[in-house]
Amino acid sequence: MIGTVFRSEDVPASDRFDHWRELIGRTRSSDFISSHSADFRGELTLLQLGPATVMQTSFLPTRFLRSSRMVRGGDRELYHLTLMLDAGMVLDHAGRSTVFGPRDLHLADSSRPYDFRPLDDRERRVVRGFGVDIPKDMLPLPPQRVRELLNRPVSGHEGLGALLADFLVGLGRQTENLQPSDAPRVGRVVVDLMAAWICQLLDAEAALSPETRRQALAERIRAFVRQNLHDPALTPAAIAAAHNISVSYLHRIFQQQMPGETVAAWIRGQRLEGARRDLTDPALDSVPIHALAARWNFPRAADFTRTFRAAYGLAPSEFRLRALSERGAARLAQTRPRRTSPAADQHETESTSTHR
Repeated sequence: MIGTVFRSEDVPASDRFDHWRELIGRTRSSDFISSHSADFRGELTLLQLGPATVMQTSFLPTRFLRSSRMVRGGDRELYHLTLMLDAGMVLDHAGRSTVFGPRDLHLADSSRPYDFRPLDDRERRVVRGFGVDIPKDMLPLPPQRVRELLNRPVSGHEGLGALLADFLVGLGRQTENLQPSDAPRVGRVVVDLMAAWICQLLDAEAALSPETRRQALAERIRAFVRQNLHDPALTPAAIAAAHNISVSYLHRIFQQQMPGETVAAWIRGQRLEGARRDLTDPALDSVPIHALAARWNFPRAADFTRTFRAAYGLAPSEFRLRALSERGAARLAQTRPRRTSPAADQHETESTSTHR
């Protein structure tokens, strides 16, 4: 994968908060304050994706404070986008104080002070979220226009906000599969989605470049396909009609965004991946394979087996057996008592013998 990963359990308790703070500090100059610093818990994945920096993080209540002095001491001229998956945080910024709701999107400006703090810092409840930093000059609008959106919560449940939020959450699930060569392309998608979202909110879509519009449309199409994979009527014609474009333009967008991949092939690949996930799910291990295949629009068992083997190198039955066996072995390893060192075993044996 690309990027840097921090997990608090991998670090001695006395060093956890400092390590986590150092990693976050690479992206912004802030003070970090937590009443849980002595026994901190948190995770952080930090991805540098070309022009965009993306953070996926979870943490015990922590305050992020950027003062006017810090702004004067150095400003990287960034916009900070925050997507919190949980409630419990407050942002004081740009003359407003707003409370985060689940899946709210907020925009902040590194040239202004901010105070991002927990509603209750005494509760040991992990808060999860994403952060995105992009240079201001990557947006097609002047800062005085973008200022209207600073610290105004926007729902990540609808419109382009939902598309942006879903893309970040999906990116968080795929970090282990990303390669260095993927970084510039993924970063460009992040920037284009942010630009399209901001311009739509400000009714300034005319400022978007044709490439950014195409990228945003391509992401909308992909999100639409993922949401409708179980529909047997999902065809290129149906997708084009849902987005008010011609089938030929739909194919052209796919060729521009994913050279060599047809619309039908991408749909089939997404359905195949859905079936693969179901085959690894212990909750579905009693569901017949042909039923799982039919759920993902592979009505003929023989066709599904042949297609699955070509993609993953194993028949579906073999793949399921191996996946569930590996999951069971992992659970067993977690429940085994921790072994002591040979020296400790010998000491315990000698001690037992002495007290017999």
